[in-house]
Amino acid sequence: MKNVAFHNLGCKVNSYELDVVQQNFVKRGYKIVPFDQMADIYVINTCTVTNIADRKSRQMIHRARKQNPLAIVVALGCYVQTGKEKDGLDADIDIAIGNNRKKDTVKIVEEYLQKHHGAGGMIRDGHEAGRAQETLRRAKAACKTERNILDIAHTCEYEEMTLEQTVEHTRAYIKIQDGCNQFCSYCIIPFARGRVRSRSGEDICKEIEGLAKKGCCEFVLTGIHISSYGMDFKEKTSLLDLILQIRKIEGVKRIRLGSLEPRIVTEEFAKALGGIEEICPHFHLSLQSGCDETLKRMNRHYTAAEYKDGVDRLRKYFDAPAITTDVIVGFPGETDEEFAKTEAFLRETGFFEMHIFPYSAREGTVAAKMKGQVPGEIKKSRSRRLLELEKEQSVQYRRQFVGCEETVLFEETKVIGGQPYQVGHTARYVKAAKKTDDDLAGRMVQGRITGMLNEEVLLME
Repeated sequence: MKNVAFHNLGCKVNSYELDVVQQNFVKRGYKIVPFDQMADIYVINTCTVTNIADRKSRQMIHRARKQNPLAIVVALGCYVQTGKEKDGLDADIDIAIGNNRKKDTVKIVEEYLQKHHGAGGMIRDGHEAGRAQETLRRAKAACKTERNILDIAHTCEYEEMTLEQTVEHTRAYIKIQDGCNQFCSYCIIPFARGRVRSRSGEDICKEIEGLAKKGCCEFVLTGIHISSYGMDFKEKTSLLDLILQIRKIEGVKRIRLGSLEPRIVTEEFAKALGGIEEICPHFHLSLQSGCDETLKRMNRHYTAAEYKDGVDRLRKYFDAPAITTDVIVGFPGETDEEFAKTEAFLRETGFFEMHIFPYSAREGTVAAKMKGQVPGEIKKSRSRRLLELEKEQSVQYRRQFVGCEETVLFEETKVIGGQPYQVGHTARYVKAAKKTDDDLAGRMVQGRITGMLNEEVLLME
């Protein structure tokens, strides 16, 4: 039996895909070990959304090689996908597997084992005296990384993967589509993930049915751009159509949506969602900027006013929905006046949570070549201001539920201040805790919120 270790970088889509890859290794009889332990095979699911993500991907690849020089190091996903034209990729990668080939990871690894190590034993087998020779051989062959990378820009097929069991047991992330057609000026993802490819509703529902039978009751629909779901089908369908199918599945108590394109929130869409009991009133609408001039340079296809209209529609059909967003600070050309417009927009709109990102130039994007790159100190200063606003709004949002009845899906036991608490989330994804010795994991419990355990956690009596 060979040991295999996994490490994931990046988004929930990556997490889902690596869970399926790991599941497939277990089915083939491999033993899963922590990434910081000695393994025969290391699998790193990489990210390339920023230059920092690239660097982290390289760091984990090098860490794997350092832990066991004779191991097979497998790099999956976006970093190797966008780096396919670079000579040699990375000297420490034995096998590079791009997007839309992840489902074949076990097969590719076993073919590599058969080719380079024969049908037999552990990679670490053999006399210690041969270790230096083997390491030298690898160094000489490093430039011959085995590549399994498709031309993602011309792939129309959705890579079918099915998750049979989740680690959390209560909540499952369900990948419903891949790819993006938006081409925001700062984003490399369309080049890493390709064009929009939707998964069939039949396959999605079958996966959810299986997970529901194993105890999952909350399902998070995720993808690279889920608002585009179904646009690539011959018989056009939509995200709303899919949700209406999923809600009929026995055992589905909550449906949570991943990041939404603001323009999808029409009056019709918001009203329809408001009539679906299983929909969680928790919506992530990616803003990026509250200034129209900045949005235009970003190639975002809406104005700040249109974004606000979408938020208002959700608040019309849901009681105190949790609205979260992303904001990029210091985008090329962002003046003090433009930043002030964004800050004012955030104050006026109000959010449950905001993810604040200082702009980081990503090689290969239009924005990286734009004039007016904002100095780092200015980006830091603006980020601090918005982070303070985020904290203020987030605490204010949570406090409104003190004294209210809420239903919490409990997930785990945590010791807080030396006392055992059951911890979970409300439908709005606000964390809540109940002091009890009972194991409530997997149960949905209704109770009164009596206060706040701290600035981030509600306290249920």
